[in-house]
Amino acid sequence: MEVKTSLLDNMIGVGDMVLLEPLSEDSFLENLKKRFDHNEIYTYIGSVVISMNPYRSLPIYSPEKVEEYRNRNFYELSPHIYALADEAYRSLRDQDKDQCILITGESGSGKTEASKLVMSYVAAVCGKGQEVNKVKEQLLQSNPVLEAFGNAKTVRNDNSSRFGKYMDIEFDFKGDPLGGVISNYLLEKSRVVKQPRGERNFHIFYQLLSGASDDTLKKLKLDRDFSKYNYLSLDSAVVNGLDDATSFRTVKNAMQIVGFMEDEIRSVLELVAAVLKLGNIEFKPESRCNDTDESRVRDKNDLKEMCELLGIEQTVLERAFSYRTVEAKLEKVSTTLNVAQAYYARDALAKNLYSRLFSWLVTRINESIKAQTKSRHKVMGVLDIYGFEIFEKADNSFEQFIINYCNEKLQQIFIELTLREEQEEYIREGIEWTNIEYFNNAVICDLIENNQNGIMAMLDEECLRPGTVTDETFLDKLNTVCAEHQHFESRLSKNSKFLNDHSLPHSCFRIQHYAGKVLYCVEGFVDKNNDLLYRDLSQAMFKATHSLMKELFPEGNPSKVNLKRPPTAGSQFKSSVGTLMKNLQTKNPNYIRCIKPNDKKAAHIFTASLVCHQVRYLGLMENVRVRRAGYAFRQPYGPCLERYKMLCKRTWPHWRGPAREGVEVLMADLQVPTEEFSYGRSKIFIRNPRTLFFLEERRRQCLQDLATLIQKIYRGWKCRTHFLLLKKSQVVVAAWYRRYAQQKKYQRIKSATTVVQSYARGWQARKLLRELKHQKRCEEAVTTIAAYWHGTQARRELRKLKEEARRKHAVAVIWACWQGLKVRREYRKFFRANAGKKIYNFTIQRIMQKYFLGVKSGLPSMSPVDKNWPARPYRFLDAAHAQLRSIFHLWRCKKYRSQFSQERKAVYQEKLEASELFKDKKSLYPSSVSQPFKGDYLEISKNPKYQKLNSCVEEKVLLADVVNKINRANGKGASRILLLTKKNVVLADQKTGQVKASVALPDLISVSVSTQNDGFFALKLKEGSASAVKGDFLLSSEHLIETITKLHHIGSTASDDGEQLDINISDEFLVQFKQDKVCVKFIQAAPKNGNSASCKRKNNRLLEVSVPAATA
Repeated sequence: MEVKTSLLDNMIGVGDMVLLEPLSEDSFLENLKKRFDHNEIYTYIGSVVISMNPYRSLPIYSPEKVEEYRNRNFYELSPHIYALADEAYRSLRDQDKDQCILITGESGSGKTEASKLVMSYVAAVCGKGQEVNKVKEQLLQSNPVLEAFGNAKTVRNDNSSRFGKYMDIEFDFKGDPLGGVISNYLLEKSRVVKQPRGERNFHIFYQLLSGASDDTLKKLKLDRDFSKYNYLSLDSAVVNGLDDATSFRTVKNAMQIVGFMEDEIRSVLELVAAVLKLGNIEFKPESRCNDTDESRVRDKNDLKEMCELLGIEQTVLERAFSYRTVEAKLEKVSTTLNVAQAYYARDALAKNLYSRLFSWLVTRINESIKAQTKSRHKVMGVLDIYGFEIFEKADNSFEQFIINYCNEKLQQIFIELTLREEQEEYIREGIEWTNIEYFNNAVICDLIENNQNGIMAMLDEECLRPGTVTDETFLDKLNTVCAEHQHFESRLSKNSKFLNDHSLPHSCFRIQHYAGKVLYCVEGFVDKNNDLLYRDLSQAMFKATHSLMKELFPEGNPSKVNLKRPPTAGSQFKSSVGTLMKNLQTKNPNYIRCIKPNDKKAAHIFTASLVCHQVRYLGLMENVRVRRAGYAFRQPYGPCLERYKMLCKRTWPHWRGPAREGVEVLMADLQVPTEEFSYGRSKIFIRNPRTLFFLEERRRQCLQDLATLIQKIYRGWKCRTHFLLLKKSQVVVAAWYRRYAQQKKYQRIKSATTVVQSYARGWQARKLLRELKHQKRCEEAVTTIAAYWHGTQARRELRKLKEEARRKHAVAVIWACWQGLKVRREYRKFFRANAGKKIYNFTIQRIMQKYFLGVKSGLPSMSPVDKNWPARPYRFLDAAHAQLRSIFHLWRCKKYRSQFSQERKAVYQEKLEASELFKDKKSLYPSSVSQPFKGDYLEISKNPKYQKLNSCVEEKVLLADVVNKINRANGKGASRILLLTKKNVVLADQKTGQVKASVALPDLISVSVSTQNDGFFALKLKEGSASAVKGDFLLSSEHLIETITKLHHIGSTASDDGEQLDINISDEFLVQFKQDKVCVKFIQAAPKNGNSASCKRKNNRLLEVSVPAATA
């Protein structure tokens, strides 16, 4: 993104109205329109920012824009509200000057959005951190809360602020926000009970009905239908672009962020609901015996629901709407209220209830966002207040009167501070000060606020006067006192020149403000200034049990009755404006003047008459004239010389001396008349904008010439560089080509040489091959001849051997036949005697064959625990049958064992060893048979909790389990981790993993256990060993059988003399504790704490272990 280096660069129209030439109202409006049409909505008047409402979103508020304007000079970039916010923030942070930003303009001109932009910019550029971000979030989230309760839809603006707001943001010495304080001015509370056509009540009423849950509305006794509430206008209940339901959720979230508790939010919503219910209360007349009418509540349902919300007795509030009590010093007079007075009392109560609730909200927000530290703070104030208001005809009333009074005071302080700032700069720079002629509106302020004969003083005096007081008597008094004032006009005054002025009605008066003449209608002045709330209603509100009512209506306390009349609305506002003016005078002011381009709330429309009207009553032309009365433009010497140094040969391109001398040389060379400028200590002051535009035009022409020169030099340099590059490239290309040609030539020679070599080597190889083949054929011929000869010899020998073998075989056959003949002759003699035995043997042989085949087909499974076996068919086979079954089982077991791994064999060996040690000796043993021996129950090598303990043990851990170490003093157990390695038994603390004891296995002489169903065992140590200093160990484990078995197996291996570890199984055994021997006795008893065994100390020499009896 291109960054502009000056306000004057690429300027659309004139960015600073001080430089506008010629200066007239038409040229002023034309410049605003030109910039508005190009989306340039910000324009300067010196340090004042004019802001046009674009009625649409523009891409000029992004985080990139914030960074662009951060820490930049005010006039360095194009006009923007960020430039003013940055200037104010840097002056506060770096120069320790308190700042205030005054935002004015009529409704719909964008004042609220401008204040949000200023606060968001300051929040973006100040420091970061958890606490700082929390403060920034609370400051920013206070806006949605105040907007919901203080803003409303009007014909001019869908989100119009109906109150004035001044926020002091407090910073520490680093520029980080610490908190803030909000002041509110003149909430338009009359809107609560009546809204002009086309306008709405305050946003919160519609947001509550649209966004609250059904359960919440039920608790508040409300309905979503707007038409059921008299205080809500129906013609503008729904506004395009406003989502009341979403806004309600946003407001609740903002209240929580600011610091409201849930019960406080509920209390606030109850009061809002009570105001809606109050508007539905209607009255009817009821005649009395003295021919007077008394008001009565028509339908008591809404009154009942309101009283339930506020916690008021229904009869108390009903009486307050029917009677009024007037107290004198020693008297009380009670009078009845007619229907009109009852409606007046109802509306007065609604206005006061809502107004005081709004003030309480501001106070509550201040408690949350106030700075916590008491050290000195830097302060930046942001004032968002109504602009000057002039309605059509005679629609201007008391509200417009005091609003315009406030604007008169702001204009007065603006003129004073602007002239003071100009004068201070002239004195600081050593420039001669000349008096500036301007309109001083102090005379108008005096007309309004003078304590003796000012309009507000007359109004207060009339309100306090006994007797009949009306708006007409107030106007008569003004006509008498103010008739001769040059800025006051009335047809009934003594000044005869207004007698025939038909534009001035009889019930009105006109004041000539700095922004123009305004016609005020006196109707309602007295009532609105009195702002009376009957004491009966105040006391009724004070009696309410609602948590906020006593705080909102303190004057209703019967024990603190104050007969003094409360201050009027006008006097309160005058006092608060005076306080505001004193506050602003202590700060460095920054101004934002907001302008509404059209009444249609539409983009791209510029209504010249409307803008001209606002320019007049904002006093912008007067502002420009004040700024131009002295010098129209000023700039430090350094930036001035840097911008215009190309206009003089002596200063271009570099000036070596001081910047002021360079500027003097530059101005002398340009022959600028000396009366057109002055030299200050650090700045040059230019009197007329024409001189500045002359310098800018010369600079533009010079920049064009310089651009042409730069282009010429650049093009020459580019051509030379291109030629040198071509030349260098040609040399490189030639070198590469020669290299390539030589490489190709070498490759051809190399290829030819290779071919010749291959042919020569081939001839030599073929010659050698022929010789080798001849030699091989010769050798093969010799071998073949020898083989044939040897074969002939072998065949001859074989024929001889075969002939000899046939002769021998023939002899054997003849001999065998002779012997067989002899045997058969002998056998015939004995055949009949041996026939029975032969048949028997043959039968037995067939039975055995059938039996073995049956056993083969009926063999059981290969599982060693399978006890099935085929039945024997004959009793004489019992021994063979049993022997075969035993052989098959042994063979099956051998096959089963051959499938075991070494680890599994070790497990079964341990189980076998446990059986040898404990079977029929320990009651606990049968329950352990089905449980596999796991060993590492804690997974100590994987568990990060025991990483430190695992690193302390050098050998492999064979057993890791949690045991209880029994204390001899009380018999109670303490959890320990037991680790068993090939050399040691280690006990460690279960929580910390710290090693408590380590016993070498050679020092362990025996282990004692009971015969019963418990997990206690004693490790007896060799006397005199290092491990036996504290005596033996009495422990309890849930895996006793596995622990003792592993100890017995490893202890036998680790023993020096090969002796096995002694396992003592007895219900009484002795344990050595330090110097004393204690008997541990096991008894059976009824279970107490579950089914576990418990140990109890009986005396110094006896520990008794109660073991629950085993259940059948």
